[in-house]
Amino acid sequence: MIGSGESAWDLFVHVLHILPLALMFALPVAALGGLALYLLRHRSLATTMTTLVLTPVAAMLVGILGVSGFMFTEALTTELLVCLLVALVAVPAAMVLGRVIARRSVWEREARDRERAAEASRRELVAWISHDLRSPLAGIQAMAEALADGVVSERAEVADYAQRISGETTRLSGMVGDLFELSRITAGALELSMSAVPLRDVVSDAVAAQAPVADRKRVRVLENASAWPVVSGSDPELARIVRNLVSNAIRHTPPDGTVAVQIGIDGDQALLAVDDGCGGIPDDEISRVFDVAFRGTQARTPDRSGTTSGGGLGLAIAKGLVEAHRGRIGVQNHGPGCRFEVRLPLAAS
Repeated sequence: MIGSGESAWDLFVHVLHILPLALMFALPVAALGGLALYLLRHRSLATTMTTLVLTPVAAMLVGILGVSGFMFTEALTTELLVCLLVALVAVPAAMVLGRVIARRSVWEREARDRERAAEASRRELVAWISHDLRSPLAGIQAMAEALADGVVSERAEVADYAQRISGETTRLSGMVGDLFELSRITAGALELSMSAVPLRDVVSDAVAAQAPVADRKRVRVLENASAWPVVSGSDPELARIVRNLVSNAIRHTPPDGTVAVQIGIDGDQALLAVDDGCGGIPDDEISRVFDVAFRGTQARTPDRSGTTSGGGLGLAIAKGLVEAHRGRIGVQNHGPGCRFEVRLPLAAS
């Protein structure tokens, strides 16, 4: 035993005598704890934290017992009781802290993944939009130079060039509008004027607006409704959602195909489903359909039928607008093509 009046040298001598015994008993326990941590490396963080706390407590208990020669005196019993109480407090605290740290780690990892995905999406958007802007601008420049240099002088040819320049300008204007709308959504600057909106009027207007495009491509657009719900939303943004989905369906449906727009009520939500005849979306691409500027494996060269949107932003905008309405949008392969489903909250009656 170490007396209270012993000198520092005497204490040092006691340490030299005790240290080998303490190490002999405590080190194997610490080694077992390290082995347990290695074996549990793929388990939850709470389990790891609990093992990490129990290892030094167990090593201390075994070390004390070994140094005392397993002679259970009053002092040894008190020390063991203190160690037990420390373990009873430390182990639950380690489990709670482990769960908190695990949740924070998962949240930080998900945040980093979202940030990396957003950055990759931004780079992809810049690259693709640059390509899509360059092509019509080059065409406009070439036709404008031809008109200015007098290369084209026939009245019919001049009118044709003017019409093509107008078409390219309209397409560029649409792309810029899409970019502006997407920037408002992603920046959280979108302000909705919420009211009770009959979904029937929104769908009918959107389908009528896309009828000329569908006629040029010989695609039938059918409407079917089991009910005509009234939703809580902003009329212009709801029309944009339906228009983008119907336009996307027409664009990916082959000639003489059919696009079906179905309306109904599912529980406390309005259901809008748009079916196309695209032939299905590959499994490795279906999760990216709503990503900004994602177009899948289709050709990058836009056609001249007027059915191609700006830079692959239509579905991304639709998703942002649906979520701004506290709704949900999804896609799945269905029949000869795929089905886009939008669920929106019903207006309070």
